[in-house]
Amino acid sequence: MTLTPQDGGGRHDGRRRGGGADGDRGRRRRRVLRWSASVVALAIAGTATAGYLYYEHLNGNIKKESLNIGDSKDRAAESKANAAGQTPLNILLIGSDARDTAENQKLGGAKDIGTAARADVQMLLHVSADRTNMSVVSMPRDTLVDIPQCTDTDTGKVYAATSDTMTNSSLERGGPGCTVATWEKLTDIHIDHFMMVDFSGVVSMADAIGGVPVCVDANIYSHTSTGHGSGLKLTKGTTSVKGKQALQWLRTRYGFEDGSDIARTKAQHMYMNSMVRQLRSNATLSNPDKLLKLAETATKALTVDDGLGTVTKLYDLSKELKKVPTERITMTTMPWVYSSDGNRVLPKPTDAAKLWRLVREDIALDGKDKKKTTTTATKVTDKAAADDRIAVQVQNGTSGSTESAVTGRAAAVTELLVAKGFTKAAADSSALLSEDRTLVRYPSADLAGDAQRVAKVLGVPADQVKKSTDVDGVTLVVGADWRSGTKYTADDDDTTPASASALNAADTKACMHVDPDYTW
Repeated sequence: MTLTPQDGGGRHDGRRRGGGADGDRGRRRRRVLRWSASVVALAIAGTATAGYLYYEHLNGNIKKESLNIGDSKDRAAESKANAAGQTPLNILLIGSDARDTAENQKLGGAKDIGTAARADVQMLLHVSADRTNMSVVSMPRDTLVDIPQCTDTDTGKVYAATSDTMTNSSLERGGPGCTVATWEKLTDIHIDHFMMVDFSGVVSMADAIGGVPVCVDANIYSHTSTGHGSGLKLTKGTTSVKGKQALQWLRTRYGFEDGSDIARTKAQHMYMNSMVRQLRSNATLSNPDKLLKLAETATKALTVDDGLGTVTKLYDLSKELKKVPTERITMTTMPWVYSSDGNRVLPKPTDAAKLWRLVREDIALDGKDKKKTTTTATKVTDKAAADDRIAVQVQNGTSGSTESAVTGRAAAVTELLVAKGFTKAAADSSALLSEDRTLVRYPSADLAGDAQRVAKVLGVPADQVKKSTDVDGVTLVVGADWRSGTKYTADDDDTTPASASALNAADTKACMHVDPDYTW
């Protein structure tokens, strides 16, 4: 109904009712304000509800699995905090070759759906405690390792431990939690989280990002007369790849360098470095539509552990990763040697162990950490006893992540100590430990002087003399850094082994070498 002046808006005779025209205008203004407030409230509530529902929708996209399903005895101790109370982050990135859907089957070139998934890409991402640097270590998929006993948390099936098994088969043994367990057993590095993506996930992520620039030094066509190869076909120079082409790049072996899995790992490093630069430099993360598409795609593509199983947790992780400057991200490959038959690879003795130690000790692989101050010996009030009165127990700790223990090593070093005047030294044949570095341990302050005396005579640095409640007396643990000889040489070199093939994420000139047999 339309109100007219005669119908109650006011009277022509000028008489006012209930405040007259000014009063009516006031009431109308109040009604309009109440209506406007209601609309605004409804809009806010609707937006909040929509936001909440979309948040829950994204959470529902994320697939979750157990973090570590290995035997508890094979698990690594949690990383220790630095002096500022900060803790490093270790995240295992897994690329699955699952053919569990028609799309994955087509992308993977398999004949059947449902074949067991393998972990064809494995990268350990280490973020330093102070978030100043990041190190990534890849393990070639055909590396022979010891896989611990794993228990599938869904079915309860127990997979017995195996030796000299290709690392990519760990995923078949109960899921990504077994791949995590395998890494912890090999490296003694505690893994905080894992993130896994399959073929279709790689394709969709590459599309959502908008393409990733990659470089080849010649035209390449990864294809053989027998049907092998990824199908990647690029012209010389830089090309922005996305979708299926991005997956082809990551899977290419035939056509890159020597055609090995090592070359494929190098190409994956180049792709990841370029992707990091692309995400940090373009407008994807500032464009709301693109950001929503990326969020939708990422949550659908990922399988993570329970500790990363929500959008909030993934967002919090992304903020931590973003703190690291691009120029402080270093990509490496686990140092390796060919197996006896030449068809597989093994961790390279010494070099691989050193790389794992650098990661464990939170030492940047780019060599740009501030120089550590020299550790001095702990001051003690009690002087050391005479050498021939110091009882020293010698244990064999030469079993490393890449090498078995040296038989009789404790006895050999005991003979050395006796020859130097420590006539009460005795070998402990019952202990077979794994220590990267030789240590001298002591249980209480009254034996600190004795422990330091033993270390000084052998040339063991002061920071390798440790107080420990795990020993009853002065105990020398002969580590993997002293596997032979009668003279100990401290490994105080914290540089990344050249065999790790380090590549900096800020390197924009990196380009894959093409095998001449695969050019066109």
